[in-house]
Amino acid sequence: MLVAALLDIVVIKTLSIFSLLLLVRVLLSWFPALPWENPVLATLASVTDPYLNLFRGLIPLIGGLDISPILAFLSLNLVSSLLRALSDPLLANASYTRYIVG
Repeated sequence: MLVAALLDIVVIKTLSIFSLLLLVRVLLSWFPALPWENPVLATLASVTDPYLNLFRGLIPLIGGLDISPILAFLSLNLVSSLLRALSDPLLANASYTRYIVG
């Protein structure tokens, strides 16, 4: 049970990091003159664009504005919240969690 609790913590933290990367990607998309050939920007785009592309086909552009990242953030937060709700009982029943979770 402790392994499942630790795995949930790792997945939740990974989703939080991905959410932050997604936010940076969306904010940087407002600056069209950025050199996306830059290795850092290209890596950021290659990590986040496949996830964003899932939602780009669902919502059409509204006045030239792509609002699909809103749906992407909502779904990511929903998954993260569900995992937190599922991991809370695991953490409550796992021994030594006070050393792990702080």
